[in-house]
Amino acid sequence: MNESICNCLGSMEDMASRLEASGDYKILRRLRPRSTGSIAAADDKVGVIIDLETTGLDHTKDEPIELGMVKFAYSAAGEITAVNDVFQAFRQPTIAIPAEVTAITGITEDLVAGHVIDEAAVAGFAAGAHIVIAHNAGFDRKFAERFWPLFADKHWACSMSEIDWKAHGLSGARLSYLLADAGLFHDAHRAIDDCHALLEILARPLGVSGETGLVALLGRARRTSVRIWAENAPFDLKDVLKKRGYRWSDGSDGSTRAWYIDVDQDDHAQEIDYLRREIYQREINLRCRILTAKERFSARL
Repeated sequence: MNESICNCLGSMEDMASRLEASGDYKILRRLRPRSTGSIAAADDKVGVIIDLETTGLDHTKDEPIELGMVKFAYSAAGEITAVNDVFQAFRQPTIAIPAEVTAITGITEDLVAGHVIDEAAVAGFAAGAHIVIAHNAGFDRKFAERFWPLFADKHWACSMSEIDWKAHGLSGARLSYLLADAGLFHDAHRAIDDCHALLEILARPLGVSGETGLVALLGRARRTSVRIWAENAPFDLKDVLKKRGYRWSDGSDGSTRAWYIDVDQDDHAQEIDYLRREIYQREINLRCRILTAKERFSARL
């Protein structure tokens, strides 16, 4: 980089710092991905951040068109110590890419033409991962398991739903919002760029506790929870269930057609008692399933 460019960049950063110091402006800086190949400690564990761009939202019909992954090392204290490697690949789907997907992602038919994602390469990249993290694991895991079966045997965590962002002073969980709160911006809706963005968010301390986002996420992911299905619940109480946090499954993907909720194992008995008392108003046996990070967010549920 020549001297004139360095001087220009230095001037711009000086201007940005002065604007921030005034208290009247907030400056967003472009996210610069962390460099790969740094050395991790021997006892560090390995995590993989994953993001998929797809032809649509239905994991039973739609297909991936881009896969991005960032492999990183983290210490027992939850500190990200190294970025090991990066994986990015396009895939030509067997169905057309909708215009609205291209408008959001910039991925065109020409860009993915002739591209395949090598299953062995994906398996090799993710083989040693202790945890796989996505910012919407309920979406990404279902697609990943369908196209690359090794992900079914991994422990997963969701940085969108398993970190209580509001408790840490943030009003939303969108990736671009979280990054902007950190004073950064990136090229959103491209898989590898979103992976780099999430890595940066997880590496930073949270506003209230001071612990990193990764520490908070791992703490939640390690818990055991219970999924409770409120089958044949009275229709006129659906709004009550929804307000309490129950979600509706229409059974179209092979799952149970019912309202359901995931609660911590310690709260399981209390939730069953609530359903019997307030919803069914009688003793009833309800279907439940214990969940760990190995099952949570999977289409197998």
